[in-house]
Amino acid sequence: MKYFLLIFLLHFSCIQVFAQEDSIPPKRDIDTSAVRSMPRRLGPKEKEEEPELEPLTIEDYKIITFARDTVFLDTTLTIQKEYKYNYLRKDDFELMPFANIGKPYNKLGVDFYSNDLYPGLGASALHTSYFEKEDIKYYNVATPMSDLFFKTTLEEGQLLDASLAFNTSKRLNFSLAYKGFRSLGKYQYNQRESGNFRATTNYVTKNNRYSLRGHIAAQDIDNEENGGLLNDELQFESGDDNFSDRVKIDVRFSDASSRILGKRYYFDHLYKLLRKEQDSSSQEKTSLGIGHQFNYETKYYAFNQTTPNEYYGDNLVSPIVDKASLKTMYNQVNAEFYNATLGRLQGNISLYNYNYFFNSILINDEGVTIPSRLKGEEIAVGAEYEKRIKGFQLKAMAKYNLSGELGGNQMNASASYELNDKHKVTVSAFGSSKMPNFNFLLYQSDYENYNWLNIDNFEKEQVYGLRLDLESELWGNLMVSYSTVDNYSYFGEDPSQTIEDGMENATIRPLQENNVLNHTKIKYSKEFKLGSFALNNTVMYQNVSQANQVLNVPELVTRNTLYFSSDVFKKAMFLQTGVTLKYFTAYNMDAYNSLLGEFYLQNDQKLGNFPMLDFFINAKIQQTRIYLKAEHFNSLFNSEPTYYSAPNYPYRDFVIRFGLVWNFFS
Repeated sequence: MKYFLLIFLLHFSCIQVFAQEDSIPPKRDIDTSAVRSMPRRLGPKEKEEEPELEPLTIEDYKIITFARDTVFLDTTLTIQKEYKYNYLRKDDFELMPFANIGKPYNKLGVDFYSNDLYPGLGASALHTSYFEKEDIKYYNVATPMSDLFFKTTLEEGQLLDASLAFNTSKRLNFSLAYKGFRSLGKYQYNQRESGNFRATTNYVTKNNRYSLRGHIAAQDIDNEENGGLLNDELQFESGDDNFSDRVKIDVRFSDASSRILGKRYYFDHLYKLLRKEQDSSSQEKTSLGIGHQFNYETKYYAFNQTTPNEYYGDNLVSPIVDKASLKTMYNQVNAEFYNATLGRLQGNISLYNYNYFFNSILINDEGVTIPSRLKGEEIAVGAEYEKRIKGFQLKAMAKYNLSGELGGNQMNASASYELNDKHKVTVSAFGSSKMPNFNFLLYQSDYENYNWLNIDNFEKEQVYGLRLDLESELWGNLMVSYSTVDNYSYFGEDPSQTIEDGMENATIRPLQENNVLNHTKIKYSKEFKLGSFALNNTVMYQNVSQANQVLNVPELVTRNTLYFSSDVFKKAMFLQTGVTLKYFTAYNMDAYNSLLGEFYLQNDQKLGNFPMLDFFINAKIQQTRIYLKAEHFNSLFNSEPTYYSAPNYPYRDFVIRFGLVWNFFS
C-alpha cells in the first residue's frame, strides 16, 4: 500500500492536466539514444542552438520493451484497445477467465515458443498477472508522462494501474508504477487481491559510450481458494432461482488460501570500447562493446488450509502449511560488435545459480527420502545476430548449456520483409530443450499424496516449431504455426490412484508423455468497414496429433465484433459502441487444482460450446478513454446455465463494469 501512496502523490504533484485543448508543451532538445538498440539513421546532426522550439508530438513519448522494440504512446481509441481493456491489459483471445477478476485463466490456445532456458517455480495458473522481466516496460519521454488505468471489479474492490515516467535530464529516464487490485467475487470464499510495484531507469552518457537500464519489481498475489462448486448440477446448472444469488451456492473449501510473493532486481549495461560515426550523419558506423546482465529474484508459492480436507487425501500434519521457495541469480557477460554493413553480433557466457527449497526432509512409508532442496549452477554460452537490409530484417539467437542438469539448448531465428507500409511477411523457426518447472521435479506438501522427487525420472522437454506471419491492411493478418513436442510434461490423475480406492478425488501427479505430439494452429483476423460501421473478426483453428490424449484444446475459437464509431458533439468526443461475440467448440477443458496452483488434464467432461456476448460503449475525450461494458449479457436468458471456465468453476454471470484510461503530460 505504501507504494501505491507514493505513486499517487507523485502522479498528481508532477503533472499538469490539459484544460480545453489537446495540446503538448513546446519541444525541447530530446536525446533518442537513451536506450541501447540497434543503431539507425537519425539524419543530419542537430546544431547546438536552435532559434525556435518545435512543438512536441506524441512520438516524443516512447515506450521500450524488454526486447528493445520501441513504440510511441498511443492515445487513440480503437477496437484493439477495447480487447486490451481488462485485468491483464492485453488481448485475452486465447484465454478463458474464471468468474472472479484476477483468478486463473484456462487456455483456449497454446504456444510452445519460450525465451527461457531454465525452469520456473511452478504454480503457473496463478502467474498470469505476475510481471516477469520480459513484461517490464522502459520509457524515454520528453516531459513527465503518466498513465492511469481504472476499472471496477466484482463486489467490494477496484482495479488501479498507475504509472509515472519522467527524466532528470535528457539522458536519464525513470518510471514508477503500481498495480493494486482487490475483488471479493460473487461466490463464497473467492476473494483475490494483488499488488505489483515496478521501478525502472535507463541512462546513456553524453558520448553514447555507456548505457544502462534496470528495474526493481516487488509483487504479491493473494487468493482465497474455494475448491470449486460442490453441487454444480443441482445448484448452478438447474437454474433454480434460490441460487441466483451465487453466495448461496455451496463451495468445497472455506478455509484455504494461496499466495505468490516475489522480488526481482535486474540491470543490463554496456560500455563501447570503440565507437565511430559516419561523417555526414549521427548514424553509428562501427562499435565494439562489453556488456553485463544481472538478474536476482526471490519467489515463493504458499498454500494454507486451516482444516485438512479429504478431497486431497490423507494429511501428514494439521493445519496445512505448504511453501515452495525459489532463489535465482543470473549473470551474463557479453561482447557486442556492430557494423553498418555487417550488422550486430553478440557472443555471451552466463552463470545461473538456483536454490529451490522447502523447510524439511520427508521420508515416506516406503522409506523413500524426499529432499528439501534442489540447488546448483548452470553455465551456458550463446550468440545473437541482427541485420537490416532495406526491407529485410534478420534475427537469430542460440544458447547452449555447458554444464548443469536443468538447461539444454535454445535456438530462435526469424526473417521478415516489408513489401511496403501495408504488407509484411515474417518466417520464424524455434527450438528448445529444458527441464519442466521445479514443481514437476520436486514437491512437498502436508498432504501425503502430494510429495514427489522426479529429478532422475523426467527427461528434458524438447520443442521444435515453424511459424509464418502475414500482416496486410488489405487482406488481413494470418498466422500459421506448427510445433512438435517430445517429453511433453503435464499434471494429470495418478494412474495408480483411482476413485475406487476410497478417495473422493484421484491424486494429481506430474507426468510425461513419451510419444511425440504435433500441434497446428491457424489464426486469421480481418476487419471490414462500411461507413461508420465495422465488423472485426478473429478466428483460430487448432489440431493436435497425439498417441495419447494429453493435450486438450478447442478445435475452433472465434471472436466477432460489430461496432459503430463516430465523432459526436461537434468532434468534442469520439464514440465507439458495439457487440462482441466470443465462442469456442466443446472440448475436455483442463481442471484446476488449487493445492498446486496448476491446471491438470481431465478427459471425462467436455465443456464449452456456449456463446459469450458483451455490449460496450467507449468514448475518447482528449487523452481520456472511457469504457462501459455489459459482460455476458446473454446469460440473462439462459434458464439452465452450463457455462464453465473449468470443471466445477463457472464463468461469470451478467455484470456491468466501467472504467477509464487517462494519460497526462506536463
